[in-house]
Amino acid sequence: MENFSLILAIVVVTALAFDFTNGFHDTANAMATTISTGALKPKVAVAMSAVLNLVGAFLSVEVANTISKGLVDESGIRPEVIFAALVGAILWNLLTWLVGLPSSSSHALMGGLIGATIASAGMGAVHGDVLVTKVLIPAIAAPIVAGLAAMLATRLSYSLGKKADGKAAAKGFRAGQIASAGLVSLAHGTNDAQKTMGIITLALVAGGAVAPDSDPPTWVILSAGLAIALGTYLGGWRIIRTMGKGLTDLQPQQGFAAQTSAATVILASSHLGFSLSTTHSVSGSVMGAGLGRKGGVVRWSTATRMFVAWGLTLPAAALVGALAESVTDLGDWGTGVVLIFLIASSAAIWKISRREVVDASNVNDTDDEPAGVVTTAIAAVTPPPAGTVTDGLTATIPAPAAAAASTEPAAPPAAAV
Repeated sequence: MENFSLILAIVVVTALAFDFTNGFHDTANAMATTISTGALKPKVAVAMSAVLNLVGAFLSVEVANTISKGLVDESGIRPEVIFAALVGAILWNLLTWLVGLPSSSSHALMGGLIGATIASAGMGAVHGDVLVTKVLIPAIAAPIVAGLAAMLATRLSYSLGKKADGKAAAKGFRAGQIASAGLVSLAHGTNDAQKTMGIITLALVAGGAVAPDSDPPTWVILSAGLAIALGTYLGGWRIIRTMGKGLTDLQPQQGFAAQTSAATVILASSHLGFSLSTTHSVSGSVMGAGLGRKGGVVRWSTATRMFVAWGLTLPAAALVGALAESVTDLGDWGTGVVLIFLIASSAAIWKISRREVVDASNVNDTDDEPAGVVTTAIAAVTPPPAGTVTDGLTATIPAPAAAAASTEPAAPPAAAV
């Protein structure tokens, strides 16, 4: 076992706390569509995801090595810098969880690390080529590739299932969803759990506990896997609601296509050592699946808020990381101040979240938001199902119900949709 200083112990505990927030922040990536379509009950889904995240943590260390050996210069990093980076990442994770936005935990971590490193050692300590090729390019490409794949897979699923019995087909796709959700969870463990392994290994190198260029020790792999699994089991219900119901309404065929496409992209990136955002991949695939079904729509107002959060993640976490590093640089008392601030801020965010609790019992409840311009336009050119009648912009009414309603006394005009 490595020799630990107090600051190194604080960094490791804080890193595992980040890993825990990563788990409940990203549970939606694996299980939101499975929960929203009813393929699995919410608590069963998160338990299954937790186990597979733990298994996935042991499958590879390529992503961990990208962070611990590639993103920043190890020689210019002190444990206090890693601690400051984690503060930025944790606070961004908690804030986006509070408002239910599926932002990237991976980019929060890397943003915090970049900001803290620049504040400590200058721009030269950040390896710009690694940042561009293994972080920024995958961040842009992943949701596009996953979205296109999911859209095509959705159309193919509906085309192949045209002649199948509706209930039998839905049951088959739900079973497929369970398998694909398990694959996403496994992929998430191979990608996201490794980021904490990488950051802890970087801290151990910075603190002189292990030699430079070392792979993550076994105890680091195990503890990171357990932390992300525990966070996953508790479930980030707010983000699951947004991902499963807020972006689009998914049917089993779409859920299966979305998860399979996302899992393929995530596993491929893990093999190549790309520090990919699983959130970007899954969100892109969900939107692609929404557009792949005839008459399906994406709620662009929710998507726009999500895109804004994506764009802010790296710079916001970097700014907090840099500020935290400036305080920790003042000495041990500065590190103590930052630690107290982190604990107090986390407690305040949790207390605010209790004002409107989202859990397994109400995760599939949504507040219908007004249709945006794109959604309204698509709905206007989509023919209504057979046997229905419409009244201008009012809600669609089944024909038998409309006939019965015609015998009732006149009612006030319906509100426009």
